[in-house]
Amino acid sequence: MNLKLVSVRKSALRGLVLSLALLPLAGHARETDAVSEPFEVGDSPSGNYLSARVAEAEHDTFAASTFFREALRADPRNPELIQGAFVATLANGDMDAAAALARAIMQRDPHNASARLTLTVHDFRNRNYASARALLGASGVGKGDLTTILLTAWSYVGSGDVKKAIATIDSMSDPTFAVFRDFHAGLMLDVAGRAEEAGARLKAAYDTDQSTLRLVDAYGRNLARRGKIDEAKKVFRDFSKLQPHNPIIGAALADLAAGRRLEPMVKDARGGAAEVLYGLGAYGLGAAGGRPGDAIAAIVFLRLALELSPQNALALDTLGEAYGKLKQYDSAIEIYDQVPKSSPLRVTSEIRIALIYAAMGKAEESLKRLRAIVKDHPDNVDAVSALADVLRSEKKFKDSADAYTRVLALTAPDDKSRWAIYYFRGVDYERAKEWSKAEPDLKEALKLYPEQPMVLNYLGYSWVDQGIHLDEAFKMLRRAVELEPEDGYIVDSLGWAYYKLGRYDEAVKYLERAVDLKPGDPTINDHLGDAYWRVGRKLDAGFQWNHARDLKPDPEDLPKILSKIENGLPDAPRQTESHAPATGTPARANGQGG
Repeated sequence: MNLKLVSVRKSALRGLVLSLALLPLAGHARETDAVSEPFEVGDSPSGNYLSARVAEAEHDTFAASTFFREALRADPRNPELIQGAFVATLANGDMDAAAALARAIMQRDPHNASARLTLTVHDFRNRNYASARALLGASGVGKGDLTTILLTAWSYVGSGDVKKAIATIDSMSDPTFAVFRDFHAGLMLDVAGRAEEAGARLKAAYDTDQSTLRLVDAYGRNLARRGKIDEAKKVFRDFSKLQPHNPIIGAALADLAAGRRLEPMVKDARGGAAEVLYGLGAYGLGAAGGRPGDAIAAIVFLRLALELSPQNALALDTLGEAYGKLKQYDSAIEIYDQVPKSSPLRVTSEIRIALIYAAMGKAEESLKRLRAIVKDHPDNVDAVSALADVLRSEKKFKDSADAYTRVLALTAPDDKSRWAIYYFRGVDYERAKEWSKAEPDLKEALKLYPEQPMVLNYLGYSWVDQGIHLDEAFKMLRRAVELEPEDGYIVDSLGWAYYKLGRYDEAVKYLERAVDLKPGDPTINDHLGDAYWRVGRKLDAGFQWNHARDLKPDPEDLPKILSKIENGLPDAPRQTESHAPATGTPARANGQGG
């Protein structure tokens, strides 16, 4: 296998965690679209080791764990094999095996943070809170370490010493940690049955941060249990204005409307420790961006959280997302399918599974699942939106437009996301050659979000393509490029607009920039070839057209490209051929769509 040499970063999650010495994962890794396939374990230790390293580089935690542990059978004292097997096994969620490997690591490296954390979680699982506390106290991590303080405090809750737990939490004087301090102190007091005191601490955290789901959920539940139903509803509704259609908040409001009791978010010390670990995993995944090493670290924290709280739907959802980012689609589906059927997130997990099938190139399976979900949950805006997105990516533009119309009907008039719905429906109408419907939608999207670069780009280009409103159209396109100067598709649209007006020198300038930004896009390369031909650079034009051909353009564009390679362009045409803008398909606009 040809491994592309891309270094995997070691991550300590920005100083918030126990310096994760987890990652001598693969020293090098590559991005892959591969889906896990059945494999056989061989008899050769070296072969198993090499297979483990390949699986590690592919972020296939199950295969890496299997092959490392097989290699370890032949060389059970090898430190590198022990470490590799430990990390892969932990990331794969096999806690008992990981704990055994962690003990082996601790024998030669007592300060190994990841091994120590694993054994701490193992003790929490078995309610050995004093042992967990001893491990945390011997960690060698400074007193200001957030993870150590929070887990130590929860170990005191497990031992029945809530007073000591709160004192430990309150030892964090750094104002940066104030929200964590009050949030976890509130959870601890709730576990102890001291709801009024818990409410005061949760309110302090809420007053500082009203946009974090877990904090809002904990505070709202506390208010409801203290009989402050109207206040609880307000807390949940205010959050819904920031993040509409959240299923957890929707379920809480439905329970309150039906007079049902809202249980505490955390019920014991193990659940509290799981909340710490879930927070670290969710933070790590958000901070990871495109860095696979950070995504693996996030997976480890989420696996540890689930070891203590196996039914934690948010942790499962976030773990599925992590595997999806690593393109380990089979693992992602397996995790999403573990979300309890009673959870408000169950429908969300089914939607995510359907979208993964689309990402795997199994569009028909994706659409079949999404249509079934929409049939069972016709008012679920996320399900209808996902159906519209996949239909759009499959170029079923009329069906997609109809689905977006349903989304609009399900969306409140003041919902800030409505601009995107109008935009995507407008694009659907334009691609379906219904400009009389497309233009009003694109204008409405721009009215709702006046400086949205995708909308400026699409509407401006469409006007140029039709030869109307040219002054306003070029203003829009230039503004879109100012707002997104690194977006090759938007830069291409401005360049192609200049081409359409016969301003070929200016077209070349922008189209060359667009190709620099998106060298692998066939449409942009084709556009640049046309512009080169018009300025007399015919050899360069041929090169660009050949390159566009090799980049697998859309089937309807290929005959035109082949004709240009063979014959060039006709002389001085009265009107150049029409192309959709390179950002014209929403699936290609700034990473959105399917």
